[in-house]
Amino acid sequence: MKLELPTRLTMQEATAVLGGLQSAIGRAGNEPVELSAEALRELDTAAISVLLQCRRLARARGLALVLQSVPPKLAALMALYGVAELFGLNA
Repeated sequence: MKLELPTRLTMQEATAVLGGLQSAIGRAGNEPVELSAEALRELDTAAISVLLQCRRLARARGLALVLQSVPPKLAALMALYGVAELFGLNA
């Protein structure tokens, strides 16, 4: 299943974005969840929280979560918080 993050993922959008992703992950069947961050331009630490929760949801269903097209700002924030390796990124 292919999913996309929005262009903006800050504290203001986190609950709505997570709700949509949670529903989609729930419908994923047995296929890996491919989550593209290509469109993401504006973000804060809420993006990390949303990604971690998506990873937990996918793993709870026995699914792999593959984060794709990670913009540099998100990669740097993930490295800063020590979670880059959880998503297969080199810290």
